Amino acid sequence: MGAFGRLTLVNIRRHKIRTLLSVAGIGFGVAAMLTIVSIVLGAIGMFQNILASESHYVVFEKNVSDLFFSSVQMEQIAALRAMPEVDRVDPMLVGIVSSPDHPIITCFGVEAGDPHVSKAHWLSGDGSRFGVEPNTLYLGRRAAEFLKASPGRKLRIGKGEFQLGGVLRTDNGFEDGGVFMPMKLAQEYFHREGIVSVCTVKLKNPREGSLFKTEVERRFGGLVALENREFNQSYSQFRILNFTSWAVGICSFLLGGMGVANTMLMSVFTRIREIAILRVCGFSKAQVAALVFGEAAMVAGIGVVSGFVIGMLSLRAMNAAPQFQGYVQAIIRVDILAAITVIAFATAFGGALYPAWYASKIQPADALRFE
Repeated sequence: MGAFGRLTLVNIRRHKIRTLLSVAGIGFGVAAMLTIVSIVLGAIGMFQNILASESHYVVFEKNVSDLFFSSVQMEQIAALRAMPEVDRVDPMLVGIVSSPDHPIITCFGVEAGDPHVSKAHWLSGDGSRFGVEPNTLYLGRRAAEFLKASPGRKLRIGKGEFQLGGVLRTDNGFEDGGVFMPMKLAQEYFHREGIVSVCTVKLKNPREGSLFKTEVERRFGGLVALENREFNQSYSQFRILNFTSWAVGICSFLLGGMGVANTMLMSVFTRIREIAILRVCGFSKAQVAALVFGEAAMVAGIGVVSGFVIGMLSLRAMNAAPQFQGYVQAIIRVDILAAITVIAFATAFGGALYPAWYASKIQPADALRFE
């Protein structure tokens, strides 16, 4: 560390309380942004994986704001299955159910042989018996844990009482913390007989995707078919969640930037004579401003590191907490960390702009008479 760096370090150590408050502001902003963005991206990723399971296209009702409100008729499912380019169609009815002490649990109505069931690891029960026993539902592993349920016992879901037929484990948090119902049972429970929310389609030849999409829109005016990647990019709920998470994170950074501005400005006011001496000793205006920016950068660097540590510990704790029912599967990507780091330093430098400008304008002769 050069003389300039040592001088910067000495300056931020002089006012430990103000420096710690600024570091805390940046740190908590980093932690909040990392936590919120990672959780939202994880949730979006889990939902995308549910629909992308061994399929090429997602078919749902046109112009719906949420897939929970989408309605696809079983007659339309049968027509899709009859199309020559289609290999398989897997319908799904998505809803929310409740049980005592757990008001929100995701429920998936699927058919026997659906990949979500057939490819899962069955911890108890027999996947080949899915949908055979009447009034029987199945639980993901995390759901069985927080509901304290075991196969063979009765389970209260909403206003109904069901037999638990088995427990399965998946890598998807929504599924692992959810309820699986055979399609007929789910349609009766949600009063949506003959209707599903969405279906995934696997083509015999993925190159015929454009032809399939055009044919669906021609034959079924109320439905839309989107390739998995196209659906992930265009689905309005995903865009809203993404925008909201970044907006909330940036707002928390603005508070941290105000803390940095306050610290830097107070630091300048308490060191006016010192800055004058530096100017007399040959420091230029640019070097004085750089000194303030250097202090802001050091504060931001410490805040970023501490924020990442706090954020990752928080994400780990939430992922392990049974109260979240396995729905928290955060995604931490290098580009997210890089973006947060850039925003943190930009916020710190933004907060240091006025203090740096003020410091650079100090005239030595006037400053030495400053009381």
